[in-house]
Amino acid sequence: MTTVGLVLVALAIAVGMVGILVPLLPGTLLVWAAIAVWAVVERSTESWLVLGVVTALLGTGILVKYLWPARRMRAADVSGRTLAVGAVLGIVGFFVIPVAGLLVGFVLGVYLAELIQRRDQRRAWAATVHAVKGVALSVGVELVAAVLATGVWAVAVLT
Repeated sequence: MTTVGLVLVALAIAVGMVGILVPLLPGTLLVWAAIAVWAVVERSTESWLVLGVVTALLGTGILVKYLWPARRMRAADVSGRTLAVGAVLGIVGFFVIPVAGLLVGFVLGVYLAELIQRRDQRRAWAATVHAVKGVALSVGVELVAAVLATGVWAVAVLT
């Protein structure tokens, strides 16, 4: 692959990582697709092996991203309905306060949903903290998987 092609793949990977942090882009999918394009263009045993390893890393990351935080939130008694309300208010918040409104809306939505359900400010806030930690853990797991996948690709390109 040409240098320009490698730079474009690297840029697509970078955009994918931003998409993991700002959930408007399918971050993991972009990282995988960029590396898959590289593998298709390279057409070597090494490139297919890299794609396989990257697929396994990103797939494991997605699995862990959903299972680990969900289990922790269930243990903290944070319901799926609460998270849905938080997500809806996060989306609304994103348009009211660009970018930062996503977090503000999510936190407000989770807190209000829990306050209505529990009728206790302390318990509602504790549930909100658990939900925010769960979302942060989820993003962190996905980002670590993407960084590891990018590292595997970078090592293959440099060797």
